[in-house]
Amino acid sequence: MQRVDGDALDSAIGAWLAARDPDRPPPDQDAAARPRRSLAVDGKTVRGAGRADGTHVHLLAAMTGTGLVTAQREVDGKTNEITVFRPLLAGLDLVDTVVTFDALHSQTAHARFLVEDKKAHYIAVVKGNQPHLYQHLKKLPWRDVPLLDKTRATAHGRDETRRVKTATVARGLAFPYATQAVQIVRRRRTVTAGKVTLERVYAVTDLTAQQADAPEIAHHVRQHWGIENKIHHGRDTTFAEDASRVRTETAPRAMAALRNPAIGALRLTGCDNIAAGLRKHGRDTTRPLATLGIT
Repeated sequence: MQRVDGDALDSAIGAWLAARDPDRPPPDQDAAARPRRSLAVDGKTVRGAGRADGTHVHLLAAMTGTGLVTAQREVDGKTNEITVFRPLLAGLDLVDTVVTFDALHSQTAHARFLVEDKKAHYIAVVKGNQPHLYQHLKKLPWRDVPLLDKTRATAHGRDETRRVKTATVARGLAFPYATQAVQIVRRRRTVTAGKVTLERVYAVTDLTAQQADAPEIAHHVRQHWGIENKIHHGRDTTFAEDASRVRTETAPRAMAALRNPAIGALRLTGCDNIAAGLRKHGRDTTRPLATLGIT
């Protein structure tokens, strides 16, 4: 594991999972008839795997709506996620896919890369790193915009309600190809303590109102936030990734990479509870082989 080529391993695993993604359109299907897929890009630190210089192994991953990690790259300790974004997605077929990412990746170069090079769409969260755009979005007359989507979810001891509004901005937005502004209001209540927090999140997208209404945009945003529950939470709680002390050479990255097909294979069987799925497969040594399609 210490000598494994991390990029080669992640590429092989990503290709294996991508080929089995149920949301992957058939090659002969007309592009206009395809439902738009979601791809969430987010980073995760392997906190138990410290480097000699005091930094930790950090991985940037791309997850499909089904919960499959189809691409993953390590972020070198001397740089940050921004430089890894393009290499991460370069080899993926993203035509008409909606790529979602947090404010760190809301870079003009990333937006142009997705729209011009990959023929994809984006939903980009905007925060203080884009101060003028953020203030523009914040000052829009949101009170006059009707509420078009509201969802509620309970998970990990939190009860969360999300309200989504979208608006076409006639004067344009200072971000490449952006046509719609998005406001997401998240009301979160901790079930045990009863503490309530309220957060307003702003985003922009190149999708026009004719291409995607508020419910569809809300769907893609939910898919993005799902990476925390579908991948990060499972790797931390079920596989105890953050508690792992493996740290030599490429071993931490290789172990993290191998957890992705384990989770993905269970997701493909319809398993939502990864811990329960592992217990089930642990009771019969033939089940893992069957799940992986090995006969």
